[in-house]
Amino acid sequence: MAPRSQKTKTEFVCTECGGTTIKWQGQCPHCRAWNTLQEFKPAQGAAARFGSSGRSVSGFVDTTGSLQDLADVRIEEVPRTVTGLGEFDRVMGGGLVKGCVALIGGDPGIGKSTLLLQVMARLVGLGRSALYVSGEESPSQIALRAQRLQVEPRGLSLMSEIELEHIEQVLSERKPEFVVIDSIQTIFSSALDSAPGSVSQVRECAARLTRMAKTNGTTLIFVGHVTKEGSLAGPRVLEHIVDTVLYFEGDQHSNFRLVRAFKNRFGAVNELGVFAMTDHGLRGVTNPSAIFLSEYKSNVPGSAVLVTQEGTRPILVEIQALVDSTHLPAPRRLALGVDAQRLSMLLAVLHRHAGVGCFDQDVFVNAVGGVKITETAADLALLCAIYSSFRNKPLRRGLVIFGEVGLAGEIRPSPRGQERLREAAKLGFSRAVIPRANAPRTPIEGLEVVAVDRLADALEQAVL
Repeated sequence: MAPRSQKTKTEFVCTECGGTTIKWQGQCPHCRAWNTLQEFKPAQGAAARFGSSGRSVSGFVDTTGSLQDLADVRIEEVPRTVTGLGEFDRVMGGGLVKGCVALIGGDPGIGKSTLLLQVMARLVGLGRSALYVSGEESPSQIALRAQRLQVEPRGLSLMSEIELEHIEQVLSERKPEFVVIDSIQTIFSSALDSAPGSVSQVRECAARLTRMAKTNGTTLIFVGHVTKEGSLAGPRVLEHIVDTVLYFEGDQHSNFRLVRAFKNRFGAVNELGVFAMTDHGLRGVTNPSAIFLSEYKSNVPGSAVLVTQEGTRPILVEIQALVDSTHLPAPRRLALGVDAQRLSMLLAVLHRHAGVGCFDQDVFVNAVGGVKITETAADLALLCAIYSSFRNKPLRRGLVIFGEVGLAGEIRPSPRGQERLREAAKLGFSRAVIPRANAPRTPIEGLEVVAVDRLADALEQAVL
């Protein structure tokens, strides 16, 4: 009698939170998202592939599972490799770390492959070994891009391959210091029956490549596809297993690209790198405030300048607002670059504590330059721009604003207020409306600081 075949274990993985369940459901039991569960068949023999014990030859990863006292663990300085692309090094926390696994995502055509090809070429120029694995383009296409970017391709190893086992063999033999996988959604393992790009393939391939990078001390960079909503495609576990997650922001039809770090185990999160797309690739922008304020007109109603903090760097951004009478039963609220839910809350605060009602007005808000502002320090500048548009009066000349607005109408302080004020003074602004708790102890040359406690006082000091 023929032996009974072993039934393949099947799980369902949520693409939003990475949670698993043994049967399909319409709603994920972990994050309560609908229609996000996808079938996942784990490959057999996982312990044999990943290894149950042993220490790497380089000593970079210890998987023996031995117990240690935290006080006895030796602390070592993490060495970094500076690529020479200043904005990229800033986002990565000062450079590339040995054994770091990074994930970079963005819309198609926004410049992911261009940026990484420039990075790899610079590393080769520094005498380091690098490998570029492409599953989407042929070697001739990559060579044409290198020619257009005018980078020196000699010394950069290139491989057009999508089979995981072949990539692992090459990595084991060559042991390059830096590797780019473009993209992880195109790689597949022959141990799985599912198609490339599926949840099971992405999860398995990313885990095995990450394990190899950690063991050998290789710096590995994944390129990830994004969904229509702008988030990385595939299970969220892909973001959890890597050390750094970078996103391209901004309009791909614009000449400027923004790269933001949403996760970084070796540096500051929410760090922002600004690049300009030129005929020879991406070039770092050392003064991004000048870009965001290039078309700023101080005598236009509905325009305010915000000093926002992106990681360790203050940046000046123009906030524009348009308030107009509505002809619809429900007025529209449209926010680009700021939180739409917070906009609705701030409009209620504006009505209650400043006497400005927008219940019969359409309100449109935009952060100029395609930057996304997530910090609450933008509240006061947002309300000043809305108030200026509603009254059809411009704000005072040379004015910058920042501060959080509470539900009681109070102006709360923002972190790193001194750095924001110094950046505004350096760019020629002469007046600042800020929270009283952020008032500097010593005057800042060329900058008049107006400290306020209440929203009504701030609006009076800001608008002509």
